Amino acid sequence: MADDLAGCSHLSLLPLDTAQLLAQSQTPEDGALAVFGGTVRRFNNGKEVRAINYSVYAPVAERQLAEIERGAMQQCGARLCLVRHRLGDLLIGDLSVLVVVRAEHRAEAFAAARYAIEAVKHTVPIWKREEYSDGTHSFVMGCELHEEHHG
Repeated sequence: MADDLAGCSHLSLLPLDTAQLLAQSQTPEDGALAVFGGTVRRFNNGKEVRAINYSVYAPVAERQLAEIERGAMQQCGARLCLVRHRLGDLLIGDLSVLVVVRAEHRAEAFAAARYAIEAVKHTVPIWKREEYSDGTHSFVMGCELHEEHHG
């Protein structure tokens, strides 16, 4: 999978670096910062989760993540939106997705962060396989895919 990610800036097999994205996005013009992080949780649909594996079709996912960033800025008035998604094997508590938004005011920052994470869930071809404490595993049904997301 590592070869498939050559040139990808939105997808990573390594832990997501919140501090690095915050530093990369900082500007003196923006008075608002909204950060959303999704983590692997212990229980899902009544089953105890031991680990998750995220897989992806990288060329399409990379393009869609870039489009989501642009959409969040254009539709919500944010100055900057960065979206990163982790791939591979993750454990309980690991950060799987990170959205960092900078805007002049908080309303735009919150709206753009919400837009971005909802669009990721609805449009990006990332697959989640949960491994359960009872030894079973299952691909998780995600959100219905949409051509266009209205967050």
